[in-house]
Amino acid sequence: MSARTVSQLRKGEKGVIKSFNDRVMSLKLLEMGCLPGCEVRLDAVAPFGDPICINVGGCYSLSLRLNEASVIELE
Repeated sequence: MSARTVSQLRKGEKGVIKSFNDRVMSLKLLEMGCLPGCEVRLDAVAPFGDPICINVGGCYSLSLRLNEASVIELE
């Protein structure tokens, strides 16, 4: 069974970042503050489903494409 990712969250759902499944993209996400152990919540989804807006650590909102969000694995 594969790990659940941020791209699979429904609006209002929360998760805790566990790891990343893409080494190159993980560096970009880490620089944007998506750190392992940090709680994320899906706040909004664009009308056609891409991009999405997540709240990171209760501090700020971050807009991601679904392919970027699918790199973030949750606990």
